[in-house]
Amino acid sequence: MAHRFGASGATDAFLVAWTIPETVSPLLIEDAMALLMVPVVTRLLAGGGGLRALTGTALPRMVLGLAAVTLTLGIAAPAVVEVLAPGLSEPGPAVQCVRLTALTVVTFGVAGFMSATLRAHHRFGPPAAIYLAYNIGILALIAGFAGLVGIMSAAIGVACGSVLMVAVQVPAFVRCLREDAARCGPAAVDRADLRLGLAAVAPIVVYTVTRQAQVFVERFIGSGLAAGSISHLNYAQKVAQVPMVLSLLIVTVTFPRLARASADGDTGGVARRIRQDLVIAGGLVLGASAFLVAFAPAVIRVLFQHGEFTAADTRDTAATLRVYALGLWGQSTVGLAARAFFAQKRPPWRPAAVLAGGLAVTAAVCAALAAALGTVALAAADAAGITLAAVLLLAGLRARVAPIPLRRVAADLARLTVLASLAGAAAALLAGALPAGAPPVDGLLGGSGGAIVRLAAGGLVFAAAFAALIALAGRDLIAPWSIPWPSWRPGALVRRGRTSSGGTSDPADRTGAGGGADDQSRDDKSRDGRSRADGREPGTEDQARPASAGGRAAADGADVPLDRSLR
Repeated sequence: MAHRFGASGATDAFLVAWTIPETVSPLLIEDAMALLMVPVVTRLLAGGGGLRALTGTALPRMVLGLAAVTLTLGIAAPAVVEVLAPGLSEPGPAVQCVRLTALTVVTFGVAGFMSATLRAHHRFGPPAAIYLAYNIGILALIAGFAGLVGIMSAAIGVACGSVLMVAVQVPAFVRCLREDAARCGPAAVDRADLRLGLAAVAPIVVYTVTRQAQVFVERFIGSGLAAGSISHLNYAQKVAQVPMVLSLLIVTVTFPRLARASADGDTGGVARRIRQDLVIAGGLVLGASAFLVAFAPAVIRVLFQHGEFTAADTRDTAATLRVYALGLWGQSTVGLAARAFFAQKRPPWRPAAVLAGGLAVTAAVCAALAAALGTVALAAADAAGITLAAVLLLAGLRARVAPIPLRRVAADLARLTVLASLAGAAAALLAGALPAGAPPVDGLLGGSGGAIVRLAAGGLVFAAAFAALIALAGRDLIAPWSIPWPSWRPGALVRRGRTSSGGTSDPADRTGAGGGADDQSRDDKSRDGRSRADGREPGTEDQARPASAGGRAAADGADVPLDRSLR
């Protein structure tokens, strides 16, 4: 995009249309659909139900409803552009792009339904490939048709890439249908459970749209700035969001375990899972933020400064990136906290209400500072609003979901912030001592050879320094990083902290997290007392109740087989 089109009124027009798939993606793939469907499918499988009945009931109705939305967007495209970006310099191309990208409403819905179902079966490969397929479609169309239709090639690529997102998941989804039919027979889906799931859509949808609304605010106000301002912010966001998405991938993998612990009423397991995810995701994004603040100009120059993207574009985008990176922790934490809220059987409205407060802060800062600071003000507003929302959601988690040790989490994150800052400063000092140019490769890379050398050296130094500082900071900070990945086989059994292959599971769940060792001791004493009262020897209770999903396996934080019934 940068090479072919740079940062101009045309790219601003495309990005206004890009708002549609940007909104639909979290709504129908990452957030709303996953947060609704993963718990529903998990409960369905745990109760011995089949997937075919759910698919036959929910999927056709969903496709019909989304098709109506697509048609409405196509007809109302001029009004949509006027509402989203009233000050846009090139509204004509934006209208055409909106009509093309509106097709993603249907295709993203189908892709999201498949993705959530496969994740609930602990099959993460095909869902992980959907954005690869999506980008292949976009890039192929840009490469083939940019010279013929200009920026429209990107919009056509979005529509074609969204179809590939469905195609890449079809084989695995069909296998799941067949396996469930063979294992469970023609059992129908629990209508009451499905109605409860559909009723839960409202708070999740409002939460997702409210979170995405910060983009609406940024582009609404950015459309009144100089041409290319929306594009500068978008380039900065796309770079900064890579590590944030990486941190949320961990949460995506652990979400089925969190949903099961919540379904079992295991608040201690929920608290331990959240605390570990907070430390791991926080370490990743805080480290990335420190690196991006230190090396933003070099990163933008290497990635974008060629073709139509100028040195002035690099300067403006790098300044925006440095400010935007300050909000990465808030974005990651909001995604994590929302999953914890929505793992409950009745998703609450609190996340949406908190996000609305953060959005108000974003809008106020944008309106106050945009005229003076340009895209930097938009990035600062985003960081301020999302960080406030993250803090409020964490407080709500402790009050309403699970007894998370917030002081301990805050202490861990504070240490990680200091360590990331020290590592970033060390890497920047070393990179600054290197020569500005690298003649052997400058000619091949358009003068970016020196920036590449500084990035490579700085990246190595930063990674080594950050890892060493974390190791020196103490064992308690390292323990949560020993993350127990869920079994990739739906029927795999994990008992008392050991996997079916004999490996240990989740040491941090048993010690150190939220008083884990003391809690375990108290649990053991209580269990022994109950065993004696029942006339059994201590330690025999587990053998007497091997099939209970709410027994010691859940209390130890271990995976519970998806084919066992919930009690």
